[in-house]
Amino acid sequence: MTTADADLLVIGAGPAGCAAAITATRAGRSVVMIDKATFPRDKTCGDGLTARALRTLESLGVPLSSLDASVPVAKAIVVSPSGRQVVLPLPSDGEHARVMRRIDLDAALVHATRAAGVTVLEAATLTELKSLDTAVEATLDDGRLLTAPFAIAADGNYSTARRLLSPEAAPVLGEWSAFRQYFAHVDDPTLWVLFERDLLPGYAWVFPLPSGRANVGLAVRRRPDVTGKVLAAMWRDLLKRTSLRSVLGPRAEAEGAHRAWPIPSHLDPARLAHGRVLFVGDAAGVVDPMTGEGIAQALETGALAARAITHVPHPPVGHRSLFDPASIATRYRTDVHRALGRDLRFAEALQRVLAHPLGARAALRVVDTNDWTRRNFARWMFEDYGRAILLTPSRWKRGALTPPGAYLP
Repeated sequence: MTTADADLLVIGAGPAGCAAAITATRAGRSVVMIDKATFPRDKTCGDGLTARALRTLESLGVPLSSLDASVPVAKAIVVSPSGRQVVLPLPSDGEHARVMRRIDLDAALVHATRAAGVTVLEAATLTELKSLDTAVEATLDDGRLLTAPFAIAADGNYSTARRLLSPEAAPVLGEWSAFRQYFAHVDDPTLWVLFERDLLPGYAWVFPLPSGRANVGLAVRRRPDVTGKVLAAMWRDLLKRTSLRSVLGPRAEAEGAHRAWPIPSHLDPARLAHGRVLFVGDAAGVVDPMTGEGIAQALETGALAARAITHVPHPPVGHRSLFDPASIATRYRTDVHRALGRDLRFAEALQRVLAHPLGARAALRVVDTNDWTRRNFARWMFEDYGRAILLTPSRWKRGALTPPGAYLP
């Protein structure tokens, strides 16, 4: 029998990996988490944190003081393809949305993970991974061999763990393509979402950051005709438009180079597990199909995977192989379906409505009906509750549509 270095190996130290590692450690397991990067490191992202993400961060023990480098969102302005602006106020009872660069968020999460007692190995590149009958074996680029009864792969859309376990599988390109660039000297500290006609069901965004900076970007559905060159041309054209320049202000200046990345947004239950390895976050394609939001889903699937592995009492030494990986995979798939599956399917259906200018305009006219519709759409937009809550009576309860934010005093 293989001697285990830890009870759980976590591959990837982003939000999904850190959530998994902290959750398993709290359950009394010894955890080793590896990442090929050294922290702090940048990760191309829209940098938005929804209410769902913030509540999960709070539950993981990440203090609000760790989010000092973020900007709280008090309101958002959504712009229709017709140019109509809808102002969406967010509640003031706790944190319902923030914007924080991933270089800062991920560094804070890694710090919290280490503080929880997890062994974190940085600059540790995975070169070989085996899911055996009784354990997982991981070989690093420096020759070290790590073993554990189970592993959780949280290493992104182009998952190295998946490629090593299934070298014959075709890579998932993702259902969305996105561009992002940071800007300085942005006059307006409001969060903006612009539904430009030619981007639908995608959109452009301006997300405020500290010190007058902003994360500016666009996301579009992947199509055969939208090549890298076409996407770059879309980006250059967007930066010239009055609709965006008026938000950025006359003093806005681009910082550094723009970056593109794929966004996977198709949840396939079969891809959630491979033997003794569970996949979470982008590695599992668990991203909101309507908005491309993935941080909340990454945090949640990381915690769910860890709970699926640790829901039984701590295995006695020498008997860890008795835990059936097939039953753990089934539990994990069931938990992901219950927590996220219905909302992701509903979001995928809704983005088809937003694919047409008339649909997007009609939807925003309804949103702008009165104060009540504006307030509740703001909550819905920032994941204060599940996307499909109105279609799932099992989640109807008092206060379901008005939950308090995270980090209440």
